[in-house]
Order: sequence, then structure tokens, then C-alpha cells
Amino acid sequence: MLARENRLLKADDFRMTMKTGRKVGSDHLVIYLKRDEALPQARFGFVVAKTVGGAVKRNLVKRRMREIARELLKEVDSQMTVVVRALPGAAELDWNKLREELKTAFYTAVHKTAKS
Repeated sequence: MLARENRLLKADDFRMTMKTGRKVGSDHLVIYLKRDEALPQARFGFVVAKTVGGAVKRNLVKRRMREIARELLKEVDSQMTVVVRALPGAAELDWNKLREELKTAFYTAVHKTAKS
């Protein structure tokens, strides 16, 4: 479980990150990353729509993505907001493939925002 200070909780935070953040897509995920110098810690939010699967599959995907985000927190700059949106097919990925895809997309987004 992510600590409360590392979670996006408000719909407006999700909306602003998705609207103004850097967007990077992969086969099963879309990552929106927005740098915010005022943040003391990185914050993550997850969007898993019904198109991914039933409630059991959606919750499995969310739990896995939260755990991967906990790993990323140890490695990342603290001043960013990240929204991860799962696409259809994300529930069929095993743990290692989902982890690799999320980390690759995340670091691509970080690299792109560093250039801008």
C-alpha cells in the first residue's frame, strides 16, 4: 500500500495531471507525468477502467501497479505527480511483464520531461 502522502486523492489532481502532464504510452499502459516543484514527495494515481476486466481483474491490476509505484518511489525525484492508466489487456500480463512495461514507460516519461 502506498502511504497517504504518496497517493493522488482528488479528482482535480488526476484531471490536471492528465491534462497538462507529459503523456507516454505503451502497449497496456498510459503514463501522465507532471513535475511540481511545490511537492515534498512524489504522488501516484491509478485509473483502471471496466474495459480492463471485471472487478477482480481491475483490483489485481491496481494492487500490482501500487506495489510497482512503491518500488519507484525509492528511485525517483520527489517533485512529480504521476497518473497511470491501464489499458485493455493489462490484466493478462504477468507480474514481471507489467512491472517492466510500467518502469520503462515511467522512465521514458521522466526523461522526456527532463528535456522540456
